[in-house]
Order: sequence, then C-alpha cells, then structure tokens
Amino acid sequence: MIRFGVVGTGWRTEFFLRVANARPDLFTCVGVVTRNIDNKREWAEPFGVTLYDSLDDLLAQNPLYVITSVTWDANPDIMHYLADNNMPVLSETPPARTVEELNALYERVQQGAKFAVAEQYHLQPIHQTRIAIANSGKLGTVTQAQVSIAHGYHGVSMIRRLLGINYENCTIRGFNFVSPIVKSPSRQGEAEKEEIVESTQSIAYLNFGDKLGIFDWTGDQYRSHVRNLRVTVRGERGEMINDTITYLQDHKTPIEMTLKRYFAGENGNIDGFYLRGIQVGEQWMYHNELAPARLLDDEIAVGQCMLKMADYANGAEPFYSLAEACQDRYLNIKIEEAIATGEEIQTETQAWA
Repeated sequence: MIRFGVVGTGWRTEFFLRVANARPDLFTCVGVVTRNIDNKREWAEPFGVTLYDSLDDLLAQNPLYVITSVTWDANPDIMHYLADNNMPVLSETPPARTVEELNALYERVQQGAKFAVAEQYHLQPIHQTRIAIANSGKLGTVTQAQVSIAHGYHGVSMIRRLLGINYENCTIRGFNFVSPIVKSPSRQGEAEKEEIVESTQSIAYLNFGDKLGIFDWTGDQYRSHVRNLRVTVRGERGEMINDTITYLQDHKTPIEMTLKRYFAGENGNIDGFYLRGIQVGEQWMYHNELAPARLLDDEIAVGQCMLKMADYANGAEPFYSLAEACQDRYLNIKIEEAIATGEEIQTETQAWA
C-alpha cells in the first residue's frame, strides 16, 4: 500500500485522487493540504479524503511521499520545507519558474533531498510505445522528431526522449503564427455558440547538430475537435507517423505496421472496460500496470508516476529526475526567448547536467 499526501486542491490534484480511488489496493491518500478547509469540504467529499490546513498536520500522517500540486510561485518554497523534513517530494510540473529557482532546488538534491517530478506524457501508453520504438533500432538511428502533442516542457520532454537526447546543447529558432479557428471546448465544456477566435501556434527548431527536434504547439489542440495531436520520428531506416511505422527489412523491402490498442470490454467481453496494452505486429510493446482500473490514458500515466515515485522513495533511481525536469523547463524557457526575440538562441550547460 502506497501512502501519499497532497498539497493543493487544483485541477491536477484530482487526477492523483481519481487514480487512488480506482486502485484502493495500491494507493491510500492520507490527506490533502488546503488553505481553506471549509471552502473545500464539498470538493473533497467524492474522493473521501481528509483535509488539513498545515503541512505539519499532513506530515504527522506518515506518508511515504508528498505530491505538490500548487502554483509555480508557491511550489519551490513548499518543496524546500518538505526537504527540511526529510520527506520525498513528487512535484507537479514544472518544479519552478526560473533558472535560478531550478538551480536552488537542484542544490537540495545534491544535499540529499529526494525530488522527482510528475512528468506524465512520456508514460502515456501511446507515447511510451512510441519512445520504445524510437529506441529499438527498428528505424535506425533517429535523427528527427516532430512533436505536436503538448505545450512547453511537456513537448520538450517528448522531443528529448524520442531523439535520445540527455543534456546536450542546441541552437533554437522559433516563431509564432496566428490564425483563425472556431473556438474550442474548455475545461468547463462546449462553447454555447460558434465563435471565431485567434489561435496562436508556436513553432521552434532545436538543432542538436546531428539531430533535430521540432516543437509545434497550438493551445487549441488539447480539446479541439479539428486540431489533432501529431508525432513524426525519422531515422535512416524508417519513420513513424502517429500510429504507423514504416521501415526497411532490407533496402528493397519496406514493411508497414501499426500500433494496435487492445481493450477489455469490447465485442461481448465482460471483464470490464480498460486498456490491456498495445501491440506492434506480434510484439506487446506496452502492458497497462493499472488494469483493470477504468482510467484515461493521462490518468494511467499519472498512476505510473505514483507507482514509480514509491520505488524512488524506497531507494530506486528517480523515474524522471529533478535534473531532467530542470533541463526540459530550461529548454522551454529558451524556446520562449527565441520566439520573443526572433533571434537564434544557443543553450548553455547548466549545473544539473
């Protein structure tokens, strides 16, 4: 049983709590810290969690680790406080806003603090499968990744993992393009009427010399009915476009395969409704560790963060270290700088590298 606590009652906190409720045999939330208990009682009721108004009260419940799901500005101070109390921290993304704040958190890691970051995109079933294929050698040496699946540091993280990049420096060029679009749904649901609004697309080229990452993101993509997510990965022996892989068996023989998702609960199956896994050809490339829980792909990925954080708290290596999170946020900052200035930006090696 993994006992965890949470600081914050924002939108992302609900993902962690839904996972815990879906797999009560694996997780127990020992409490959630909020600044105003009375205002959050109704919010907490569906999750069956206890609310506290102080970190000390939460720590008294002896969680294995604490998840911080608060604002960018509040997060670093809370992480430092938890480190002072020898509590492992799973931080929401990103752990800090500025390079200076990132460096201060990394200093704590060097002093023994256990900080990991809940970057879930590379753990989503489809992306985990794509990364495995990119690293398998089937496409040959991967030289290019075009990623249009998430904003900022999330998209950067996927680019690095698809390319097999760690902390290498790069040059960055970027720009925005504004175009009209029918207004997309929001967290609150569908718009009441059709409305044409401006859509800002951010595009950046990250040139690592022998490898190229292309970051392409429009905020509408998260919920739009007409703006899809896209991934292209290229190597000298093949490429992957979304769920289709094309590669050379030999120089005369192209092979095409697709990523196939398998669910329970379809075509008369009565085992429940959940993702079993993903196959490519005859090979299982992904097994859902949280089956048979009925969860979204993003919730499955969040659940994997929670499982892997328990391993880290118990002595394993971090699944997504603070150093990785710092690098992805740093590259995100430099992309924003390149877009804002219109200049080519050269990244520099940071302390966490």
